[in-house]
Amino acid sequence: MSEDLRIVLEIDEKESENMQLNEDRLFLNKFQGYSKICIQCHDNPDADALASGYALYKYFEECGKQVEFIYTGHNQITKPNLLLMVKELDIPVKYVKELPECDILITTDCQYGAGNVTKFEARAVAMIDHHQCGIMQNENYYIRSSLGSCATVVWDLLRAVGFDTDADIKLSTALYYGLYSDTNQFEEIYHPLDKDMRDCLNINESLLFRLMNTNLSLKELNIASVALTKQVYCKENKFSVIEASECDPNILGIISDFVIQVEEVDLCVAFNPNPGGYKLSVRSCIKEVKANELAGYLCKDIGNGGGHLTKAGGFISSNLFDGKYNGTLKDYLISQINKYHNDFEVIYAKTYDIDLSNMEKYQKKDVVIGVAEASGFIKEGTPILVRTLEGDVNLKVEEDLYFMIGIEGEVYPIRREKFNRTYKYVEGSPDMVMEYAPTVRDNICGNVYQLMEYMKTCVATGKSMVYAKELETNVKVFTSWDETKYYCGMKGDFLVVREDDKHDIYVVRRDIFFKTYKKAL
Repeated sequence: MSEDLRIVLEIDEKESENMQLNEDRLFLNKFQGYSKICIQCHDNPDADALASGYALYKYFEECGKQVEFIYTGHNQITKPNLLLMVKELDIPVKYVKELPECDILITTDCQYGAGNVTKFEARAVAMIDHHQCGIMQNENYYIRSSLGSCATVVWDLLRAVGFDTDADIKLSTALYYGLYSDTNQFEEIYHPLDKDMRDCLNINESLLFRLMNTNLSLKELNIASVALTKQVYCKENKFSVIEASECDPNILGIISDFVIQVEEVDLCVAFNPNPGGYKLSVRSCIKEVKANELAGYLCKDIGNGGGHLTKAGGFISSNLFDGKYNGTLKDYLISQINKYHNDFEVIYAKTYDIDLSNMEKYQKKDVVIGVAEASGFIKEGTPILVRTLEGDVNLKVEEDLYFMIGIEGEVYPIRREKFNRTYKYVEGSPDMVMEYAPTVRDNICGNVYQLMEYMKTCVATGKSMVYAKELETNVKVFTSWDETKYYCGMKGDFLVVREDDKHDIYVVRRDIFFKTYKKAL
């Protein structure tokens, strides 16, 4: 793999700028001065709302507070899986018509004043959520819209203040099921914190199995069957769009999983209305389209989306959509998917005849970055999983395997020979800004290692030259070292090729390119 490869997940710039996680993760300490705390989840609560509210209830109860956990709205909980969850996990949630007396109201899995939660007037208000922010924020609002569930948000906050969720298997099971339900049975899980919580929680597996198998009603079965009869197929680019009526997000996953099995369908998007907007379920079975990338493309600037290469999901805000587009969401999706196909040039690097005449020569700057020798902390031959914000990578530890750690925490493997030829060790600390610190998991015994703890610092020697040009169109590059996955470059990013190997072609995001490269003298 080229040492210059950058696979950087596009995240909201405003969120990134405001993310001061070391301080913000102590958010729960703000409320120690309140005696009576009321936790409210959204109307018609789902498993994630119940799990995140339950976790907050248990924490504040242990802190000696008077706590109540409530929901309201037109309807009480009726779904069989949620009734089973409340009963078997002893979740003390109450249906109310009025706000109980309290010093502060904390909403969870929703935003105070939003359309999916009844607004109670309260002395003080706080908020914990994972949906895209739809209101003005203040110091009592904590929103992590990049996470797959509010259960993950609360779990991370509890870890920060030293609260052990695994001490209570009912609480751990609730958090696990909340994430499971809100990410379409983990099919739409992509943030490393979501994966960390999933992997480490202590759960009641027999109860979880019962919850998983009480999730579909006859009414929802009928919703799925009606939606399938109304699917729209676009022959030119071989995709389907399927509209369903309002239902649990898992039903969308069932629908899209079924449609993608059709021979003529290369990708599909199922959608339905949800409180505040529309939920999407995206599937792809061709290597030229990543489901997670398509989900992000469809939701860009009007929501958020992500997931796996073949399965992904997203949410589109109705307010943002109505403010930018006319017409129906179905027409928008059909138009955008066709546009997506036409917006990208596909480059197969192994056979691509690149033209160097319009490219300039560059060399790496002496930017301090990190490097860790794999065999220095894990036994040779061990299968491992490298977890970064960009995704998971499965490797086997070999004697000459190193991990390069870039300025945004991106990780890429490199062999010792190439490292010695391209880099040199230096003293000092790298100037890194990262949302998630990469980890390495031993796939045999399950031990997790913080990669930064084993990191040394290095800089490029300047001997390795590349040719590069700014992209005038979007591209997908299938590199010579991996012909099954492409790396996406958007207009304004840079297409780069090594001077000593004309088929070692890759893309570098624009901001990272200017931080790490300079024109050759």
